[in-house]
Amino acid sequence: MDTLRHLAAHLALDLAAVCLLVFRVYHPRHGRRELVPSLLALNVGLFTVVQVLAGAGGGHGGTSLGLGLFGVLSLVRLRSDAVQQEEIAYYFTAMVLGLLCALPHLSLPAAAGLSAVLLLVVQAADHPRLLAGSRRALVTLDTAYGDPAALRADLARRLGEPLRWTVVTVDFVRDLTVVDVRYRESRPELPAGYAPRPLSVGEAV
Repeated sequence: MDTLRHLAAHLALDLAAVCLLVFRVYHPRHGRRELVPSLLALNVGLFTVVQVLAGAGGGHGGTSLGLGLFGVLSLVRLRSDAVQQEEIAYYFTAMVLGLLCALPHLSLPAAAGLSAVLLLVVQAADHPRLLAGSRRALVTLDTAYGDPAALRADLARRLGEPLRWTVVTVDFVRDLTVVDVRYRESRPELPAGYAPRPLSVGEAV
């Protein structure tokens, strides 16, 4: 009976943590419904496998197998072009939550505290205001650039301040350059002498 209560409490904690991750952090920011089932299935699946391995291995052996399983899964690289790099962080967080909550010898308060730390880190690291001006784009330019200075000037004119870029393709036949660029958005400059007009009473802001 105690074993069932322990399992139910840890499963409830895992479901609460992954639902917070998916429905309060990930989906409101990225809005990709098609990845929601993947995150939930990955989390609950890993929780189930670790619990089964822990029971079959007599506690310590099962925990070691669970950690080994996590190590193998962490080496798997998500190669789908549809998955952005920041979304891979959510995959790994869902995996860690499933493993953390399933460890049989970790107390419920400790699992809850560590899960809260994970959620807070993801919440802060993927916050829209963090590095808000930094952008990434794959740009196709209608000129085959051989001069890095000219390429940088063109990128700065079109996008903003280039921070780092990699030339993907230079096609001298079709006169094209494809560049993967990280840049900082430039704020629009106001005309000289511009001053905002004060609002009159009753005018909408």
